Amino acid sequence: MKAAILVESLTGNTWKAAEGVANLLQQERWTITGLSKVKQPDHQSIHEADIVLVGTWVHGAFVFGQAPWNVNGIANLPSMRGKKVAGFCTFALHPGNSLDKLTSSLGDTGAYVIGGLAMSRSKLPEHTEEFANRLLSTAHSLPVDA
Repeated sequence: MKAAILVESLTGNTWKAAEGVANLLQQERWTITGLSKVKQPDHQSIHEADIVLVGTWVHGAFVFGQAPWNVNGIANLPSMRGKKVAGFCTFALHPGNSLDKLTSSLGDTGAYVIGGLAMSRSKLPEHTEEFANRLLSTAHSLPVDA
């Protein structure tokens, strides 16, 4: 499998999560076609990928109003149509329904959303491993033209 990864990171936690997932997938012989910012996506890496992973951080008040950062920018990614995609978001205290908002936004691009995970920054190693394992399990069960 080939994966492109797009990341929106403020403090570096989301970027760290993306690198961790990339490393775990590469250990399973996946190719990472690119790791780029959502605001400056590597369109060639997206084109070459079988799946696109999109990560962002959660903003908002501590216990209400949480949302994925730059959800409108994510919804307007032009090169996602017809691609398999999975989203992830990093958070400090509580993600609220940020993951649902992110996956909905990814679906708005015309992408085929296969899942996602909200990752606590205090449990980043465990959550990156969980996300990579979900991707490995899901990818093997997807039809080629999904």
